[in-house]
Amino acid sequence: MATETVSERVRTYRQQFDRIDERITAWMNRWGIPVLRAAVAIVFVWFGALKLFGVSPAAELVAATVYLVPPELFVPILGVWEILIGLSLLYRPLIRVGIFLLFLQLPGTFLPIVLLPGVVFTIFPYGLTVEGQYIVKNLVIIGAALVIGSTVRSDLE
Repeated sequence: MATETVSERVRTYRQQFDRIDERITAWMNRWGIPVLRAAVAIVFVWFGALKLFGVSPAAELVAATVYLVPPELFVPILGVWEILIGLSLLYRPLIRVGIFLLFLQLPGTFLPIVLLPGVVFTIFPYGLTVEGQYIVKNLVIIGAALVIGSTVRSDLE
């Protein structure tokens, strides 16, 4: 009976690792986009509902940023808008609508960087306050929206 060499054992381990890795990546490929859609939808519905019901910690920041519309009117409308984005992302035929609404809404979320830098930065341009972190995380939402939007013409889901 021949004994296994170190290189044969390494090859066997590598093959086992590759099989496990293939299963994991196939699972991620199958569920990545649906989970991303659901996660972004939950964020928009949740944050929108907080604005709609008057309990959003971001309402004060929104009110300080928007000058043209009274905050007691604008904040709930923004909440409904965000809920619509989230619900649209959950229903596949409406993804395009949700992405469109999202890309109309997101530029406004960056306005405090320009209009209220003292609220956004502890040290300009890199030290972010909690509000600044809240704003910068929208870069991740933009990336997620691009990934989600890339699936509307395919059968990835």
